[in-house]
Amino acid sequence: MHKPLPPLNALRAFEAAARHRSIRKAALELHVTPAAVSQQVKLLESTLGVRLFDRVNRGLALTAEAQASVGRLREGFDALASAVELMRAQHSMQSVRVGAAPSFAGKWLAPRIQGYCSVFPDTDVRIAADQKFIDPQQGLGEAGLATAPGDNEFDIAIRFGRGIYPGWRVDKLFDVVATPLCSPQLMAGAHPLLRPADLRHHTLLHDDTISAEQGGVDWNAWLKAAKVRDVDTLRGAHFNQAVMGLAAAIDGAGVVLSYPLLASSDLAQGRLIAPFDLEVKVDFAYFMLSAENADIEPGVAAFRDWMIDTARTNSPQ
Repeated sequence: MHKPLPPLNALRAFEAAARHRSIRKAALELHVTPAAVSQQVKLLESTLGVRLFDRVNRGLALTAEAQASVGRLREGFDALASAVELMRAQHSMQSVRVGAAPSFAGKWLAPRIQGYCSVFPDTDVRIAADQKFIDPQQGLGEAGLATAPGDNEFDIAIRFGRGIYPGWRVDKLFDVVATPLCSPQLMAGAHPLLRPADLRHHTLLHDDTISAEQGGVDWNAWLKAAKVRDVDTLRGAHFNQAVMGLAAAIDGAGVVLSYPLLASSDLAQGRLIAPFDLEVKVDFAYFMLSAENADIEPGVAAFRDWMIDTARTNSPQ
């Protein structure tokens, strides 16, 4: 079992005096008088029962006991200083926990989050993606409220739904439309997509997250709006994540009915195109939920304001 440590002030005075080989310089560093440093050194020598310094030519020479211990003691004070700085840094770091549907988190939020972090470098943003942030078509119910902020899991929730969230501040971010998207390479084939009827020559890709059951539209609804009847909507692969359907379309596997909002980066960089002008508005929209109380954490309030401004400047409508 270790014996009790000597007083920290005495150890600090000894380490400074040993490093400078001077009582006077140690006193200047520690902002005390030379007499106070001498008193602390004497206290340490008395506590340990050893002599630590010999006076030589108006300076200090370390005894063998001091030489053996001063390096480790200096490392200890450096470690203490690092620990204190870490505590200060952690105290000043704001934390924001954000929950969102996977495709929105991956295709819209993730490419833009660096813009927030560059403005607020002291904020620790943690984004979690889950299908539970898509409202059930039949209504909110108990499950809808369970994933809203306030359950100690998230500070901000970005939900795809109807916007009915009692007890929470609700900011509408985007209305959403659906339209066919495809790789530009499909325009160079034997059957370029010049009009909606040309879809009969191409594989249709299905994003099941934008079906009518999820508040969206499917191929049948879009083709009906386009007044096209002779396209087989039963063929083609189905995906339970929008990001997978978009990835397949980028690879030229077919034409996906999806949201230009989610594909905004792919459209801007030419990986995808929207061959037709027809867009069908879906029933659901993207909403941001946060606590209504006025004493919301500054980091959360800053993220909320950033989301509103970014949504306004990046609105596809």
